[in-house]
Amino acid sequence: MRVQAGDTRLFFDVEGSKLVPDGPAMRERPTVLLLHGGPGFDHTEFRPFGSALADVAQVIYLDHRGSGRSDRSGPERWNLDTWADDVRAFCDALDIERPVVLGSSFGGMVAQAYAARHPDHPAKLILVSTTARLRLDRMLVMFERLGGARAAGVARRFFADPRATFPEYIDVCFPLYRQSPPEQGAVERAVLHLDVGGYFVAGEMQTFDLRADLARVRCPTLVLSGDLDPFATTEDARELAAALPPELVQIRRFPSAGHAVLDDARAEALAAIRAFLGAARAA
Repeated sequence: MRVQAGDTRLFFDVEGSKLVPDGPAMRERPTVLLLHGGPGFDHTEFRPFGSALADVAQVIYLDHRGSGRSDRSGPERWNLDTWADDVRAFCDALDIERPVVLGSSFGGMVAQAYAARHPDHPAKLILVSTTARLRLDRMLVMFERLGGARAAGVARRFFADPRATFPEYIDVCFPLYRQSPPEQGAVERAVLHLDVGGYFVAGEMQTFDLRADLARVRCPTLVLSGDLDPFATTEDARELAAALPPELVQIRRFPSAGHAVLDDARAEALAAIRAFLGAARAA
């Protein structure tokens, strides 16, 4: 399905009911909006993870502008402010109020920017394997630990010139993002626009810094981090959490997980998220 959100049309899919029978009434469940990584990837990275939440929430999968099955728009609109405002415009178009927004990797950057720009809109924020700014020095240490000098060298070249080195980075560094095997067919079923990712990495990702903006977040926030993540390291997760209002933030680390926390530590991550959603319903 696609919906007009501001100046573009965004693809989305829905799993689970918003209202469920509860005796003589219909009980409302939270809406969890999933923001995928990339940019240029699509929402299928959350399949089948999102299905495991559909018994306690209405789950919405969204493809960002320029990604997956959404309209491409143009490079002048491929930036965090626009992607953040797209989240609000998408919710307005569908009358979604007080969503729980879960952003993973790049999607977590979008979620941070959205919550800072629209602090009264989300009910809750879940930030998975993400960072408030690029710290290449931290990344290179982890890439070398996981993949040796070659991986660190490829990562260094990629972040210096992503358009020229994307294939090598995917071949050498992407396997180090996870500690569990990818689901069969996951890459083949995704709709990819790698030029969008290259544009972002070469441009805004080099200089973005959301730390000061995070002080404006007003909703409870859960930060999930894998100790073996070479992209968003545990130091990045601690830095992100420290920039949020301390009374609102919880942080959970998973020692055996990499960047793919939702796969590498699926049972534990699901338990943490479900408990967080339960707290939201009781509030």
